Amino acid sequence: MEHRRLGRTGLRVSSLGLGTMTWSRDTDDHEAADQLRDFVEAGGTLLDTSAAYADGGAEELLGTLLGDVVDRDDVVICTKAGVRRTPGGGVVDASRGALLDSLDASLRRLATDRVDLWLATPDPRTPLEETVSALRHAVQAGKARYVGLSNHAGWQVARAATLLEPDPGLAAVEAEYSLLQRGVEREVLPACSTLGVGLLAWSPLGRGVLTGKYRRTIPADSRAASAHLAGFVQPYLTADASGVVDAVVMAASGLDRTPLEVALAWVTSRPGVASAVVGARTAAQLRGALGVGDLRLPPEIVVALDDITTPAAGYPER
Repeated sequence: MEHRRLGRTGLRVSSLGLGTMTWSRDTDDHEAADQLRDFVEAGGTLLDTSAAYADGGAEELLGTLLGDVVDRDDVVICTKAGVRRTPGGGVVDASRGALLDSLDASLRRLATDRVDLWLATPDPRTPLEETVSALRHAVQAGKARYVGLSNHAGWQVARAATLLEPDPGLAAVEAEYSLLQRGVEREVLPACSTLGVGLLAWSPLGRGVLTGKYRRTIPADSRAASAHLAGFVQPYLTADASGVVDAVVMAASGLDRTPLEVALAWVTSRPGVASAVVGARTAAQLRGALGVGDLRLPPEIVVALDDITTPAAGYPER
């Protein structure tokens, strides 16, 4: 698997990242261990998790596997903070205190003294300057090697990068990016490119829709049939999305590859993308993504896919 620099930093990450959103909830410890083992054997290093995944259960499960399945120093751990747990449920909170408390809890669950990359999620009620101060403190305290943002707008990326100059700098932005969601191309990707920030693309398979599994029906064991994930998939089960899926399936047939591989190859080839984070419920599903490294899409297929999925842009982008 290819390894790439994360923006202008010296940190290198695998072109595919292993997402853990389903761990400890839909993915048990045995499947998680198999996923991690297969991922590392394929050359993967980037492990993406969050304090919010399964209320910390994903981090805790990953922590039990470090040192057992893989050596801690052989992987790049990325986790996120910004949702605080309360008796009434999750509350968005990217204030300095909440973020630093969350990081300490993440380190305990992960059974490590530092994370390689720590990302903050948006909080409209907290000034970005305060959120950024927590990111800087985490690096200064040695609890995070690099820091970044998750799901922020282009202007927020630019502002955070400015506030973090010259040290420690903004290393990464994690955002949804796929043939079904290209909104980051309007402002986020240009900001990242100009400022030397690496993009981590989450849900590069269009929340699973680009695999083609939903073309005729909703499989009973799929995310779209899950009580807690159906709403996550539903926005892409549309007529417009169906046309994109048909084009991906046609391209895959012509290349004798799977739609999953074509969709992933498209994302990983985009300028500025350091890694595409793939989440799978089972190890068997993950294996389907691990063989994409050798696929280079022919220019004519890239152009065709670009033409049918280019996001609309107008003032002030154009």
